[in-house]
Amino acid sequence: MPAAPGDRRTSRGPGQPRRSSPGSGGRPQRKRAERDRVATVARVRAEERRRSRLTGRAAILVLVLAVLAVSYASSLRAYLEQRNQIEALEEQIAEREASISDLEREKDRWEDPAFVMQEARKRGYVMPGETPYVVVDANGDPLTESELDDRSAADDAEGPAWYDGVWSSVKVAGHPPTKIQPQPPKRIVGSEDE
Repeated sequence: MPAAPGDRRTSRGPGQPRRSSPGSGGRPQRKRAERDRVATVARVRAEERRRSRLTGRAAILVLVLAVLAVSYASSLRAYLEQRNQIEALEEQIAEREASISDLEREKDRWEDPAFVMQEARKRGYVMPGETPYVVVDANGDPLTESELDDRSAADDAEGPAWYDGVWSSVKVAGHPPTKIQPQPPKRIVGSEDE
């Protein structure tokens, strides 16, 4: 059918794009874009509200956790101090028990007559019928046990050792001296002749 001059429809041929007038095809797209924009704004506002609620809740949660942490920290500190005190007291108890066992062993040793006799001899006691001897120094004071055990304190003023005399006699045996030395005068130390 041929188109009438007042008819708005135009015929188009194959492959020709359809034209839309400004009033007909653009409105649904604009409305859709407007709806999308409003929905996006509403979504953003809802997220902001949700965020503000979470922030308030989060602040309360953080505050509660902080209070719990402080209370547990003080309790934990008290617990650790008590544990340290208990360990120190247990060490002290162990030391005292060791001391008690040492003293009991010492007490058992003193019940042995041989040990008592040995300790009495260390302190200068003698059995009946024995003669005690005391070593004295040049001043007449008794020497202590440590002085008797010290070999460096012994006098070497006596002269050469006996083996030095033996060795010198061996050396002289093959070659006797030709001149005889005079005998030294005999004196008694502490006599009236001095």
